[in-house]
Amino acid sequence: VQLVESGGRLVQAGGSLRLSCAASGRTFSSYIMGWFRQAQGKEREFVAAISSTGGSTYYADSVKGRFTIARDNAKNTVYLQMNSLKTEDTAVYYCAVKKYGIGTMKRDDFGSWGQGTQVTVSS
Repeated sequence: VQLVESGGRLVQAGGSLRLSCAASGRTFSSYIMGWFRQAQGKEREFVAAISSTGGSTYYADSVKGRFTIARDNAKNTVYLQMNSLKTEDTAVYYCAVKKYGIGTMKRDDFGSWGQGTQVTVSS
């Protein structure tokens, strides 16, 4: 699976953005998908994940209630709707494929990383 993220840009605090991650390959609908982010000088951290059918979602505490992950298996695309953005949300956002079933949501549990899309939130 190859992944291409898009939708990142400069936005003011309190604003909204929707990120997209387009996947190639016919098995997209079989995978748990995740979003991670990496701020400058920091480790890549888990943001959100969604089950293969979209029926279950998982969020980091820092984004719960503000971000929503969704997927459209017909379009081979996973989305991250980000509302009430804060300056601390500034980072490069990556999507990835979970290697195994539901379990921990650590960086090493995911693979096939996209190139990332920059989100910058200004105060």
